Amino acid sequence: MTAIRVLPDSAALADAAARQIVERAQAAIDAQGAFSIALSGGSTPRDLHQRLASAPLAQQVDWARVHVFFGDERCVPPDDAQSNYRMADETLLSRVPIPATQIHRMRGELPPNEAAAEYESQLKAFFNSDPPRLDVILLGMGDNGHTASLFPGLSAVHEQRRWVVAENVPEVGMWRITLTPVVLNLGREVMFLVAGEAKASMLRQVLEGPYVPEEKPAQIVRPTPGEVIWLVDVAAAAKLSPPIG
Repeated sequence: MTAIRVLPDSAALADAAARQIVERAQAAIDAQGAFSIALSGGSTPRDLHQRLASAPLAQQVDWARVHVFFGDERCVPPDDAQSNYRMADETLLSRVPIPATQIHRMRGELPPNEAAAEYESQLKAFFNSDPPRLDVILLGMGDNGHTASLFPGLSAVHEQRRWVVAENVPEVGMWRITLTPVVLNLGREVMFLVAGEAKASMLRQVLEGPYVPEEKPAQIVRPTPGEVIWLVDVAAAAKLSPPIG
């Protein structure tokens, strides 16, 4: 199931995403005693994190029962300015009472393939080697159609066996670690956050164009039996049919 929700601007988008995550966390904790989420990098998640870490939403989550994972990471140390973990720690994780043992970061300081294998081992330990069904997976979409660190023309988007891979991405000049479609397509809810007019053309291609995930990797995310919700602002939705905004 795919749903598209258009918000007036990026601030409203972050508000809506934060409230939805709180609802999902409460429901998962009530149903199974824990909530698992994979975070992403980028400016929109930064705004989302700040809302989750602030009143009143921060007090509505039982952080002792939350497990945090990451959708992807740059191959840099955790204190590097480019680290997704560092951004998440500064804007959310250090500001809420979540046990450190329940923050499962990708170790970007390790050799890339070693880091990917180590993270897959973390996931297998958490899920007892069962298929890894995260409650919520947060994703963004680049103006080239990439999501997580699944980039156009590279092999990770076609991975069907491994849960985590490392890949050298010439487009950004560095190695990245990423969850693969195996994991992304098992998420109970996958939430795309897309803002800004620079994303409008690609958003239309991803949602309305032909299915060519090797060119537009965001298209590979089709969880079964989970659902995808696209939270987009008016600027990003401007070229959807019928036109919005």
